[in-house]
Amino acid sequence: MAKEYKSFSMELAGRTLRVEVGHVAAQANGAALMYYGDTCVLSTATASEKPRDGIDFFPLSVEFEEKMYSVGKIPGGFNKREGKASENAVLTARVIDRPMRPLFPKDYRNDVTLNNLVLCVDQTCSPELTAMLGSAIATCISDIPFDGPCAMTQVGLIDGEFVINPSNEQKSVSDLALTVASTREKVIMIEAGANEVPEDKMIEAIYAAHDVNQEIIKFIDQIVAECGKEKKDYEHYAIPEELNAAMKELFPPEAMEEAVFADEKQTRDANIRVIKDKLAEAFADKEEWLPLIDDAVYQYQKKTVRKMILKDHKRPDGRAIDQIRPLAAEIDLFARTHGSAMFTRGQTQICTITTLAPLSDAQKVDGLNEFVTSKRYMHHYNFPSYSVGETKPSRGPGRREIGHGALAERALVPVLPSEEEFPYAIRTVSETFESNGSTSQASICASTMSLMAAGVPIKKPVAGISCGLVTGDADDDYLVLTDIQGLEDFFGDMDFKVAGTHDGITAIQMDIKIHGLTRPIVEEAIRRTKQAREYILTEIIEPCISEPRKEVGEFAPKIQQIKIDPSKIGDVVGQKGKVINQIIDETGVKIDITDDGAVSICGVDKVGIQKAIDMITMIVSDFEEGCIYTGKVVSIKEFGAFLEFAPGKEGMVHISKLDKKRVNHVEDVLTLGDVIKVKCMGKDKMGRISFSKKDAE
Repeated sequence: MAKEYKSFSMELAGRTLRVEVGHVAAQANGAALMYYGDTCVLSTATASEKPRDGIDFFPLSVEFEEKMYSVGKIPGGFNKREGKASENAVLTARVIDRPMRPLFPKDYRNDVTLNNLVLCVDQTCSPELTAMLGSAIATCISDIPFDGPCAMTQVGLIDGEFVINPSNEQKSVSDLALTVASTREKVIMIEAGANEVPEDKMIEAIYAAHDVNQEIIKFIDQIVAECGKEKKDYEHYAIPEELNAAMKELFPPEAMEEAVFADEKQTRDANIRVIKDKLAEAFADKEEWLPLIDDAVYQYQKKTVRKMILKDHKRPDGRAIDQIRPLAAEIDLFARTHGSAMFTRGQTQICTITTLAPLSDAQKVDGLNEFVTSKRYMHHYNFPSYSVGETKPSRGPGRREIGHGALAERALVPVLPSEEEFPYAIRTVSETFESNGSTSQASICASTMSLMAAGVPIKKPVAGISCGLVTGDADDDYLVLTDIQGLEDFFGDMDFKVAGTHDGITAIQMDIKIHGLTRPIVEEAIRRTKQAREYILTEIIEPCISEPRKEVGEFAPKIQQIKIDPSKIGDVVGQKGKVINQIIDETGVKIDITDDGAVSICGVDKVGIQKAIDMITMIVSDFEEGCIYTGKVVSIKEFGAFLEFAPGKEGMVHISKLDKKRVNHVEDVLTLGDVIKVKCMGKDKMGRISFSKKDAE
């Protein structure tokens, strides 16, 4: 018998969103089979029965599984099954995680996994958005404690008009890629990439999405009312009041304020270590308290810092609420890299190195979006343990590193030159030398300078800055902080990152730890970041390097482009690549040819580039009567000599055309390897092109 299940549907941006509950995955705590148009995603929420021992955080895992069968593909490579998560999958999982994590209880310690399996993709309906909604619905109808619902909407901007939940084709021409998550009253997450969208327009787009989210939340409420399970109770985690009281007796609030009120992170960390050591010594006879000391001190620090900021308007390093830490900018740190720059903000220091390469080195993308098949600009971000004074082995980039790299990449893409203007693949790598908050935004500033130093003709410089937030008990009791450092990020309620040019926003990423932001907070954060961004651009970046260098550096590859008749591409390539490989071997260049006849010649040596251009030009040109050509003797016969003018392009000089006097043997005039000039005499009686050495002298 077919399984009975419930189906719910609503119209969302001109397409039908349908949710099936009870059809599949019945053993999960919550499961929703999501259909948006023809896109289908199975979203499940599961939780462990008991909390994980020995942790002081909520262990949430979010997965977005891209399956190639969903778009009718077999995975590439030798192993014909999906491998590790793609960058898009990692970024999608992060976007789902960020708005949902704050809605779980703060003291919940059970493992929770939100899994999204992409089963079918309709290019007009985003599987990422479908998974976001599916995760929220699956969690809301489950028995897992969760203060939902929340909803997500994507917004595009095409010809000045907002497009709700744009298709992949629309996204490819949109000036805005915005995702907004909301609860019933407030915005809880913002992620955006934009082509210099003005601040007022961005705020308008955010709240257009927020309005759509309210309709989705009403729809989720209907599903929960019919299918929702009763929420389970759980083991609450709290520091015993006796421990808190004993700790405050040893270290009253004034002592904790003195410990955390320090300019340097190292000094503050040392002060806190002293407090922990003294507490461990004092509580030696209370073994049950010893494992709780770290968390107890953390919570005490948090309350102290929040009180200092919100009530006293004091920041741990003594800055004013809207003051940026000391800034410094440098370029050309290394002699032979193509471009390098370093940006320092307080104890945050990023060095970005730019590498230029031919377009053939662009990254190939094998994903679910048929409109994204390659990436010509790649930004990679690294966060080694030494940057925060820790000792850990390097295990490659994690989700945080991938997310920060993608944010910086998104911020810079709008100002990059087109392939026609600058036919290079571009890679920037941001190395974190020192970290005390907002390294992702520092990497945007360093990358802007590095690109300009490398001679990449970006349209405008981009800068990024982050704002924080500390809230009280009421919606109007809050304080926005400009340029938050690590402690303010850890203990605060928000990390609102905004990047852009003088003229508009290019990227936003907002993380919060509370149940959403009111509109006044969002507007003030955007206003503050604009002020700070203008200062960084005008006072720091532009005095260091005001515009891109006119040429790429000495050690960077030089690329020249020529256009040829597409019908001649085969002549340039030759049978099995013989002709093009000969050109490459002789000149030491790299050659890329597109189907429309655009030929890019790349090399460090300008002489080699020009030689390759001359060869290709000769191959695709027709011999003209009366013109002088230079060829190399490659074969000698009794009746004449064969010359090679370019790889794969030959002609013959008859023995009678070798000299003005009679020549009895070709070898009397020529030897193999001679390079000579000849004149094209037009076609002979047989219709062949004839050449003359004697008429070229």
